[in-house]
Amino acid sequence: MVRFLLGVLGVLAISLPASAGVKPYPASFQVKELQTDGATLHVRVGGKGPAVVLLHGFGDTGDMWEPLAEVLARHHTVVVPDLRGMGLSSHPEEGYDKRTQAADIRSVLTQLHIDHAVVVGHDIGTMVAYAYAARYPDKTDKLVVMDAPVPGIPPWDQIVRLPALWHFDFGGPDMERLVAGRERIYLDRFWNEFAGDPSKMDEASRQHYAELYARPGAMHSAFAQFRSIRKDAEDNKLAMATKLPMPVLAIGGEKSFGANEAAVMRNAATNVTELVVPNAGHWLMEEATGPTITAISAFIDGPKTHP
Repeated sequence: MVRFLLGVLGVLAISLPASAGVKPYPASFQVKELQTDGATLHVRVGGKGPAVVLLHGFGDTGDMWEPLAEVLARHHTVVVPDLRGMGLSSHPEEGYDKRTQAADIRSVLTQLHIDHAVVVGHDIGTMVAYAYAARYPDKTDKLVVMDAPVPGIPPWDQIVRLPALWHFDFGGPDMERLVAGRERIYLDRFWNEFAGDPSKMDEASRQHYAELYARPGAMHSAFAQFRSIRKDAEDNKLAMATKLPMPVLAIGGEKSFGANEAAVMRNAATNVTELVVPNAGHWLMEEATGPTITAISAFIDGPKTHP
């Protein structure tokens, strides 16, 4: 599987270049506002077939997944929520721990009459995706995690001390006052410092997401996503006592989390495929659109290898 994915990456890096700007979802996708326990999630649903859920992270919204969703929808039912407190979803005061957000996703799928699915996550979405797979292993066919640590999973204690991750503990009323009206400046820090090539996060995309994060309550909720990480770590230390049984694809950008993604997941799962995307930083869907789509698609449509 690893050699196959690496071979595909080499081809697609040439044949599917990244496109500029944030594309709207195809007209075939429906938009639903679904009530969960304490939140209303903005959800895009399209396609037909075995289900795939795509979970975004900080600095973007479910809009980031459009190129992948469009491809997967040819053979899959694709579900793309904005996480609670992000994008066009509601901004509750509580529930930003990833175990609660996993329950949000379970509620969404239940309301859509979907019993089980492949779950794909990037950044904070990776943390929610792991929490979902740990909480609902019998409902998770496969798991894809992309370029982010998972709180509490070794070598978490070393990772969390990295100076670049100071934002994990950034938040509170005074920090919100500092960022208010300057959301674009704050977001540029992530798009620039975590990218392999900052130009791949183009100006149109930056403006699009900055406008969403400038909406009332958006940064308050975004800070809450990070400030819940200490609780997430405690939850995950308990969860990892039972390793995930489903196949896991752990993707890291060569210029970002790299092989560490797989190193983390091998401490939490029994069947992990490692993939490092050459020349890419953290923003894999923007920096390496074609290779990322192809690797995820190949993994999703490959054979199941767990009971």
